[in-house]
Amino acid sequence: MGSLKGIYALWYREYKVFIREKSRVVASVVNPLLWFLVLGGGIGSAINIPGVDYKTFIFPGVLLQSILFSSIFFGVYIVWDKKIDFLKEVLVSPLSRTAIFMGKVAGGSTDTLIQVFILMIAGYIFASIGLMPGIRFDVVSLLYAFAFIFVTIVAAVSIGLIMGSQMESPEGFQLVSSFVIFPMFFLSGAFFPIDGLPWYLSPFVQINPVTYSVDGIRAAMIGHSTFPMEIDFVVISLFAIAMIMTGTYAFKKMKL
Repeated sequence: MGSLKGIYALWYREYKVFIREKSRVVASVVNPLLWFLVLGGGIGSAINIPGVDYKTFIFPGVLLQSILFSSIFFGVYIVWDKKIDFLKEVLVSPLSRTAIFMGKVAGGSTDTLIQVFILMIAGYIFASIGLMPGIRFDVVSLLYAFAFIFVTIVAAVSIGLIMGSQMESPEGFQLVSSFVIFPMFFLSGAFFPIDGLPWYLSPFVQINPVTYSVDGIRAAMIGHSTFPMEIDFVVISLFAIAMIMTGTYAFKKMKL
């Protein structure tokens, strides 16, 4: 019971910090929408994907962009917690490091879910005015989509926490995280179909776990996918489990 209270306390702290930072909330929502409007309206006017509008096609990719950037960058707060000695205070408590890690995962996941929820509302508005024809916002489609979204968020937050636990400075974290985020994002098929890619690019896309997250969200909301939805979910779930296990180990070995 004590561990659950500790996890709740850590979750609540991260939630309150996120809510108080209004500029962070606004920026995390506005930036993906700009990508959607600029890429969807600009590049989309020159791209033809059979059977689906380009703006509709990239909306799951916009959701993934928000997930990756927000979730992984959440790890920088571990670095700041080290600097202000908050983490030392937590570590001397009776809580295990596994419980501390899970509390941080819960807090970071909640923050990102709020952002995704706002983007979903914006997407529904865009679909209502005809900007995204063919996208589905019914209950079943959203349940499937949020299943993929939640698992992906947990995996991405875990990645951020793993990096944050090993970093000594925010600048170092930002540099390393860029090398992680951008390949995962650009090689996920977020903004392009992954069928018929060049031989030198296709293997990197197929071994990228978040490729299957984007594909699964597209299958749920658009009915357009490359892999069976079951395969998509198994791959991203195994990836999330691996990241949780790695993150738990990283927190146990973390030095202040």
